[in-house]
Amino acid sequence: MSVQAEPLAPSPLPPLARMQLSDLTAALIAGWRDFRRKPMIGLFFAHVYVVGGWLIYGSLSILDMGWLAIPITMGFPLLGPFLAVGLYEVSRRLEAGEVNFRRMDIFSVIWRQRLRQLPSMAWVIIVYFLFWSFFAHMLFALFMGPSVLMNVTTSYAYLLQPEGVMMLLVGTVFGAGFALTLFCLTVISLPLLLDKEVDFVTAMIKSVAVVKANPTVMLIWGALIAALTFVAMLPALLGLFLVLPVLGHASWHIYRRAFVHEAV
Repeated sequence: MSVQAEPLAPSPLPPLARMQLSDLTAALIAGWRDFRRKPMIGLFFAHVYVVGGWLIYGSLSILDMGWLAIPITMGFPLLGPFLAVGLYEVSRRLEAGEVNFRRMDIFSVIWRQRLRQLPSMAWVIIVYFLFWSFFAHMLFALFMGPSVLMNVTTSYAYLLQPEGVMMLLVGTVFGAGFALTLFCLTVISLPLLLDKEVDFVTAMIKSVAVVKANPTVMLIWGALIAALTFVAMLPALLGLFLVLPVLGHASWHIYRRAFVHEAV
């Protein structure tokens, strides 16, 4: 008879820190430094994200579903936090003084996460993305009608109509709300789940608490992530090869600075 290992005891969590705008600058500098120290690992994870985007947009073109490009473009960055888990592990090791690790070492850590809480958090993000896609589809149909929905693959002139402009405005407002909510839930929850033994609900609650304790700093951080990601997506997603690894590493350092005794 096999003996099942007892679950590890929950990790104690230190009090939250009061963050400053200088923490954002320091985190970005640290993120850039981590990327330069292990560039091939960062480029690999960025490659997965970029190629995934190309496949999605290519499939939409083949299936004549180009109208989905706009909501997917707005929702695609929602998956970024989960895809950056490998980058968090790289920064964690570098911060601990480890330098002689390889890509497979990072993969093995990610693989072991299947037995912990990260898969549950991944499902939260995926379901959130799917719900956003459904909501954007419904919003399009409400404003433009089903006939336009089926005939927008060759021209986007419909967006210049009053209904199209209103749809974009309303969609942008709701999209910002969706993104802000997910940002609050995930800004430190994923690196926390990687670093500590906590359940995913506790991690999300702690993430929201970080935002509430540092609203100005965290909202600027969220806006910075959104702006840099959007700009990086414009040239056929190619800018993500640089932006995604740097932001992923920087997010780990934001997490480290979110707690009093974790400040660096």
